[in-house]
Amino acid sequence: MSDLLELRGLTAHYGDFQALFGVDLTLARGETLAIIGANGAGKTTLMRAITGIARVTAGSVALDGRQIDRLAAPDILRAGIAMVPEGRRLFPSLTVEENLRIGAHARQGNGFWTLERIFDLFPILRERRSHPGTALSGGQQQMVAIGRALMSNPSVLLCDELSLGLAPVVIKEIYAAFPTIRESGASIVVVEQDIGQALKIADHVHCMMEGRITLSGRPQDLSREAIHDAYFGVSHA
Repeated sequence: MSDLLELRGLTAHYGDFQALFGVDLTLARGETLAIIGANGAGKTTLMRAITGIARVTAGSVALDGRQIDRLAAPDILRAGIAMVPEGRRLFPSLTVEENLRIGAHARQGNGFWTLERIFDLFPILRERRSHPGTALSGGQQQMVAIGRALMSNPSVLLCDELSLGLAPVVIKEIYAAFPTIRESGASIVVVEQDIGQALKIADHVHCMMEGRITLSGRPQDLSREAIHDAYFGVSHA
């Protein structure tokens, strides 16, 4: 697999506050990458830096060999990176279908994902297509948020805290869509506080703490102790 997304020495600030410290990361084509860490570890800032929302102050982000970190957020979306934001953030005045269709505004030509394919992925949304997006359950809203991002036919799908506040049965249903998403040609980066869920679905896992990556590896190669120590900053020295 060749690298699709490459971060080198990525540093980001919110005003005078430095949130990321020289992060190196690669995402291969067809891969699912999980980023874990406690609240405040820098996971969401990393997603926002990749998508052009947070200010990158040093380092680089490259997509398919093209440096994109100086592009505006709408141009990064058009280049092929879409994000499912934490908290869903649906448009409250729009129906499910209208929320989904808005995701297609950045589309460049035709791609795998259409409205019907989103409805095939999440059949409940077909039934609720005329309902206001905010009238749905939390899990259904999350499905709309994922579908909206997919409608741009991204090469990289960033998912920020998909399982937050959702029941285990709903989380399982949402993550069951991942194989189809990967088969469509999208590579996936998932930010998760749920370590067990992250280890189940990822090819590679990175743990973050205080704006730095503290542990990286394949799930089968990482011990529970190593993950615990990287997550909480425990040192045995």
